[in-house]
Amino acid sequence: MTLEEAIKNNPHLGAYVREFNKKSGVIPDFVPQLARDIDKKNVNVIYPIGDPLFIHIFGTEYTEIKYYAIQPSMDQVEQEKYRQILDIILKRTPEEPAADTSEKLREHFFKLIDKVTVIDGAARDKEKIAVTREQFEKIKCFIDWNIVGHAVIEPVIRDPYLEDIHSIGRHSIFVVHKIFGMLETNLRFSSDGELDEWMRVMSERIGRPVSDFRPIADGALPDGSRINIIYSREVSRRGSSFTLRKFNAIPTSITQLIKWGSISAEIGAYLWLCTENGMNLFVSGETASGKTTALNSILPFINSKGKVYSVEDTAEVLAPQGVWQQMITRETGPKNTQVDMFSLLKLALRSRPAYVIVGEIRGVEGAVAFQAMQAGNSVMATFHASSVKKLIQRITGDPIKVPVTFIDNLHIVMILQAVYRQGVFLRRCVSLEEIEGYLEESKGVITRAVFQWDPINDRHHFRGLNNSYILENVVAQKLGYADKKKIYKELELRAKILEKMVEQNITDYYKVRDVIWAFERSGVGGLPFLM
Repeated sequence: MTLEEAIKNNPHLGAYVREFNKKSGVIPDFVPQLARDIDKKNVNVIYPIGDPLFIHIFGTEYTEIKYYAIQPSMDQVEQEKYRQILDIILKRTPEEPAADTSEKLREHFFKLIDKVTVIDGAARDKEKIAVTREQFEKIKCFIDWNIVGHAVIEPVIRDPYLEDIHSIGRHSIFVVHKIFGMLETNLRFSSDGELDEWMRVMSERIGRPVSDFRPIADGALPDGSRINIIYSREVSRRGSSFTLRKFNAIPTSITQLIKWGSISAEIGAYLWLCTENGMNLFVSGETASGKTTALNSILPFINSKGKVYSVEDTAEVLAPQGVWQQMITRETGPKNTQVDMFSLLKLALRSRPAYVIVGEIRGVEGAVAFQAMQAGNSVMATFHASSVKKLIQRITGDPIKVPVTFIDNLHIVMILQAVYRQGVFLRRCVSLEEIEGYLEESKGVITRAVFQWDPINDRHHFRGLNNSYILENVVAQKLGYADKKKIYKELELRAKILEKMVEQNITDYYKVRDVIWAFERSGVGGLPFLM
């Protein structure tokens, strides 16, 4: 698609480009997709996110980069017809069968809109509204966005390049862009009342209505996005606020992380060997360091026939295995109907899973996770700690209180960090460390760094080559290798497989999964390429 073609189908885009050209003297570049290596200091691009919505990113090395959502607007006549049509279809809605999904609700409203409008003709019935074809398409869009969708923030919800959306009061909506980082948008709520009403609607969608009495709500929207709402000025002094973390329907693959430089092929191969053989792993880091993304990328390494049992407050884990028991906490309702993470983790011990996946360990459920490890279950989880030392301090302290002598049940800790390098925010695995155990003589936990990130050259060094405690003394022993060093040949082979996938641009999550599972079934002969 070219800019001319896009303007032909979307007159509002043409009006925006002409106005921008009049002010700046330049025409934005039109790109169907954004490249990650795009110039991040001087940028002037428009990209589509699905008609009639477009995004314009503009900024120079002397000005701040900003995010502009380009969408149609309604004039006074269209706004009046919009209100009339909306009133009629809302009156008719109770007469129709209930819709239990967004798709069915959208289909329901579209059918009603068709029934109550007359396109390019005269309305002879007071229950019908005459509209032009252009008005019809525009009004249909706004009813979809405002009733079924996300209203003011619909453009940023549809943008696949965004991670988070932040709003503090009605005057500021910011987004975290996967390429450009935090950006201010041109989107605004028109009043405090509109913002409060929007929050009430969204909180009802997650089943946790907010009010002045209960101003805080946290949960998942129907599309999987995670939203945290802080309602009313009494709690949030600059006005009601929310943070929305967008849900990726298709997880990021391990080869995509390698391609981005977040990890190396050797790290991927190490995780492959360890996960395939049931090692216990915590993916740890600070907020927004990419913990859940990394966790999901590792899950295809679990045996394709193995049962996965996941426990979360908000559904973010996406296991590709066919036998996946997905458990979500329920902390609302009468006390005897609440189901917390602690309870669900205890149930996991009776479920005989190949792996127990904990979305995030925060409190006493951490002790149950270690009990599961002690009982022989394999456990994988995310954790908030920026180093192994801090992770151990949190695990052994309140409220988790795992005895320090039990720490060696956890085999591997992957530390992730969002780093600022050469003017760009990047996510990197800064270290991957093995836990050998508690040493009585020194009253401390012995750890061994097998991978370390070099921030100067942006490279990962394999410090554990021929020196890995877990590979030699746990994995190699489990595989029955008489020569422990043979395990490094196995790691080298898997690293080459991952590198080959990156070379051939096999980065789709499910295609990567298929290659991994083909190797699991048939070895090198099952791969779709020659080694």
